[in-house]
Amino acid sequence: MSINDALRLAQEADLDLVEVAPMARPPVCKLMDYGKFKYESALKARESRKHQAQTVIKEIKLRPKIDPHDYGTKKGHVERFLRAGDKVKVTIMFRGREQSRPDLGYRLLQRLAGDVEELGFVEAQPKQDGRNMIMVIGPHRKKPDAKVERATRPAPRAAESGGRPVPTPREPRSAGRAAAPESVQSGATDASTATS
Repeated sequence: MSINDALRLAQEADLDLVEVAPMARPPVCKLMDYGKFKYESALKARESRKHQAQTVIKEIKLRPKIDPHDYGTKKGHVERFLRAGDKVKVTIMFRGREQSRPDLGYRLLQRLAGDVEELGFVEAQPKQDGRNMIMVIGPHRKKPDAKVERATRPAPRAAESGGRPVPTPREPRSAGRAAAPESVQSGATDASTATS
């Protein structure tokens, strides 16, 4: 069809003539409401971005001669980040003569990876980068999986009884609560009669 005929058809239908495949032989055009098409494609893009899991990389910095208690604290931070579903970039900073002993840093990173292996795995092996040594640890599970697991986790009572729901016992305190205002009121009337 000629371009003039296609444009006339588009004007009669009160639509736009849009070229959808310019590289095809012959080029392919379509009659559509272009404003509506752009709006719908923007909505689809927004929806797909909403369901995307964003990867967050947290960083922990260590020194080769770290104290055992400080190491425990840093390890706790790494575990917390991995449980939240974030990746962790562990950096060991070398100063002065420590640069001639990269094996100390490598052993420290291997020890940390071994301590948190149930929560994460080594995504990028330790490598020297100038005065620093860097290793990346990724979580075993992604964030959405962790959220789904939390939502579908059974109640503790059902788990204790082998999967059967346990009826909740009636609380005797509810009767006591209802009786308490009457006794207060009767005490108040007794007190008012005693004073008068």
